[in-house]
Amino acid sequence: MKRASGGCWEVFADRDETTAETGVREAMEESGWVVRNLRLLRINDNPRRPHEDRQNIDFIYTAEGVEKTGEKDWESEAIRWFPLDKLPPESQIAFDHIESIELYKKYLQAAFPLPVVGNT
Repeated sequence: MKRASGGCWEVFADRDETTAETGVREAMEESGWVVRNLRLLRINDNPRRPHEDRQNIDFIYTAEGVEKTGEKDWESEAIRWFPLDKLPPESQIAFDHIESIELYKKYLQAAFPLPVVGNT
């Protein structure tokens, strides 16, 4: 999704649920997509992440988009699927999320044990 504030492509989660539950809920709320088959790819706990004024810890999942049943919410300026070989420029991808995308592309080429914890 493209954030309404900041204009970068990203996914953001709230508290009070497991990280997988949050991923499913946020996908629906912010994009209108039902997702399934979540698989933890990476935990990013880098304390020096770029473009951050605080330390965030990301739990990054892969998921299968099953069905679009709703519309994007107010937090999203735009929702769009990108082929992995036709992503927006890195400057348009929020924070350091490009690192997780690149890790996923490596995983697709030659599967390795998941999740990856820390910097890659």
